[in-house]
Amino acid sequence: MTSARHPLPTDIVALVSFDGRVYPNEAKPLDRLGLGNDKPHALETALEQWFSFATGKHTWVSVHGATIRGLISARPRTKRTAWEIAVLINTTDDDSVWQSLFTRMLSGIGKHGAERIFLRVHLDSPVREAARAAGFFAYAEETLLRRPALPPPPKSDLPVRRKAKSEALGVFQLYSREMPANVRAIEGATFREWQAAQEKWGGRFSDLVVEEDAVIAAWTRVVLGQVNRLAALSASSYDDIVSAALQLVGEREAHCLAPRHAPALVSALDRLGFEPAGEFCAMAKRLAKPAEELTPESAKEAITAN
Repeated sequence: MTSARHPLPTDIVALVSFDGRVYPNEAKPLDRLGLGNDKPHALETALEQWFSFATGKHTWVSVHGATIRGLISARPRTKRTAWEIAVLINTTDDDSVWQSLFTRMLSGIGKHGAERIFLRVHLDSPVREAARAAGFFAYAEETLLRRPALPPPPKSDLPVRRKAKSEALGVFQLYSREMPANVRAIEGATFREWQAAQEKWGGRFSDLVVEEDAVIAAWTRVVLGQVNRLAALSASSYDDIVSAALQLVGEREAHCLAPRHAPALVSALDRLGFEPAGEFCAMAKRLAKPAEELTPESAKEAITAN
């Protein structure tokens, strides 16, 4: 019988096969993209990569008797109402392993106030159908684009400046104007939901904005580190705001995860020397329907019931 439980520190070793390799992680959170860890690793690398998850309280393993068959780990994004799957491993061809992992994880994070759970996988990942069976739905397709270590493009005359903390609402309003309704419905139907669903970037980031007539018209975020990442939103041309981000990156490799529903961004990245480095599917599931606020009403006159 297959069941899921919290792992023991030694359980991770059971995910290593006889040839000293581990099964790949099907989950692709933003802060792991571009690290080149899609392929199975040697034993010592595997232990270093997965040990922190194996000892975490938001991790579960699927077991059959004494055999470890799979592992799932989830974590909050910016706020604890929005979570994401960070690790998802199945060592078998048995779909019941996926289902036992999803079921146990969904029950566990629901007790911690989770309202939504996100999952990113490769477009051709074998877990997509199992995730659908568990109630996840695909709401966006994304392309990871990579720019090699090249000099940044010429600096434009765009009036770019650092974003103030008080301007988060302005960036959300820009997001609301530019993103399709079906994407906003799951990522950011409200300012609160949008803030909660912001992904982990894997380091300290810098936000730049362009303001026109007291309205945020363009935004970009840049993280410099082991992987240099950027994102951008614009109400018009993307070339200038992405070029501003690349000024911060300098002559280093850069990655940008661009949704296919933002073709203007994809085109700008192509013109600026980015090349496709991976295709992904963003999935999500709502765990709790937000309660509507009740407005008390007073009866003006008595109503007789027959």
